[in-house]
Amino acid sequence: MAEAVGALAGSELVRINVRDAAHGYHVQKLLAGRVPPERVALHQFPTNDAWCRDHGAIFVTRSAADGEQLVALDFEYNAWGGKYPPYDLDNAIPKRMAEALGIPVQHVPMVLEGGSIEVNGKGALLTTEQCLLNENRNPALDKATIEARLKRYFGVEQVIWLGDGIVGDDTDGHIDDLTRFVAEDQVVTVMEQNPQDPNYAALQENRERLASVRLMDGRPLRVIELPMPAPVFRGTERLPASYANFYVGNRVVLLPTFDCPADEEAAAILARCFPGRKIVSLDCREVVVGLGTFHCLTQQVPVTPE
Repeated sequence: MAEAVGALAGSELVRINVRDAAHGYHVQKLLAGRVPPERVALHQFPTNDAWCRDHGAIFVTRSAADGEQLVALDFEYNAWGGKYPPYDLDNAIPKRMAEALGIPVQHVPMVLEGGSIEVNGKGALLTTEQCLLNENRNPALDKATIEARLKRYFGVEQVIWLGDGIVGDDTDGHIDDLTRFVAEDQVVTVMEQNPQDPNYAALQENRERLASVRLMDGRPLRVIELPMPAPVFRGTERLPASYANFYVGNRVVLLPTFDCPADEEAAAILARCFPGRKIVSLDCREVVVGLGTFHCLTQQVPVTPE
């Protein structure tokens, strides 16, 4: 994590949530000599877990009288369908993030995690049926109502549905382990080459769905295939290792790797997708034990025009 912060801090302020003053001091020692202190801001917000992407605010920009305004969306959070109580501290984090940034917050009456959606910034949103239609999230909302709310709060015109996620993903199929936009009309999507692997069929079906997608202006969605890493286990538990869980910074892309031959191939593919950014590959075998990696641990804050 210290290496990740070091890679990001050269081109963006990195905000880190810590448990308390002692934890903050520990983090500062880890970063000493690696990151200029002015490039990091520490916040002492009590949480139940570390996955800021899912329980934190999701930031959007909206037109205002004096230009664009940054707004923090505060969705309901129930720890991926009530799997890991308690989660009351996590559910309070969006407001704390908004207060720290000095921006307005809008509560949204719907359970939604940030890792369950992916947008292209031009009116399209990707998600999965396994997650958003799961009865453990919003049992009173049907697919049409969920689509309507996604369009309303994110300002999108098109919702693209994939099917199931990867084995070991306790989030019920988050899109950030599957398919990510790398341009407004282009995605990378993970593919399993071994027909005997439990992920093979679901990823094949998702690939077929992507092949049929047309954007609102009629353009086909261009699809680039990313490999899946060799299976990563903790004991007998299959972990959700995926190269799709990368984080896009201002000048770098943090790529989780897993000490397997496909690491270099994944880095080369993303380098072609992000020619203006450096691909920073970091071994995440210890991180993914927590069932997520860089995208799950982060939440970007858009910069609004001055």
